[in-house]
Amino acid sequence: MNRTLETFYHHLGRPLRFRSRILLGFLVIPLGLCFTAPLWNIHMLAPQYPNGLNLEIYAHTVGGDVQEVNTLNHYIGMAAIDRAALSDLDWIPFALGALIVLTLRVAALGENRSLIDLLVLTSYFAVFSMGRFAYKLYVFGHNLDPKAPFTVEPFTPAIFGTKQIANFTTSSYPEAGSYWMGVFGLGLLVVLAWNWRGAFRGVARDAPRA
Repeated sequence: MNRTLETFYHHLGRPLRFRSRILLGFLVIPLGLCFTAPLWNIHMLAPQYPNGLNLEIYAHTVGGDVQEVNTLNHYIGMAAIDRAALSDLDWIPFALGALIVLTLRVAALGENRSLIDLLVLTSYFAVFSMGRFAYKLYVFGHNLDPKAPFTVEPFTPAIFGTKQIANFTTSSYPEAGSYWMGVFGLGLLVVLAWNWRGAFRGVARDAPRA
């Protein structure tokens, strides 16, 4: 056990293998694509909208049928979807840019410890972003204007999956940008496993047999 821990702590400080550095450099590509592809899609289908309405959420803005959705939201007292209401889009591009810089730094100068730190930061960014997204949807659906033309019970829009809200069937699913983020995170795991391959082979080989 002590030998295994000693090997683990020793391996933390070892520089990354050359091929691991090259692979890390390539992982910047899917991370950069998160800027150009939508991260999430919210699709709303109703009898009066047979083709549905779409909201495309990017790292820096929201596209799609924003004006039409805001018109509908006005009738039930929901706040307008605009840049001021989506303040999280102010920091997400900077966070993605920071991850790109850190990835390149780990690829150029890093060791196993810094690679693990990068993986932890990436996981935190993904979980925190999803949490903020769920919180924003909750706020939109619960802070309704009581003087609105139509009164509806406070609700939480669909966060992931399909949900019926009045006569609208709302679907909320990740888009290409989120998949690219997943490729980046999975790539980090692959690099970590590849770089650590064989670290404990000597421990297992030299361990006393029963």
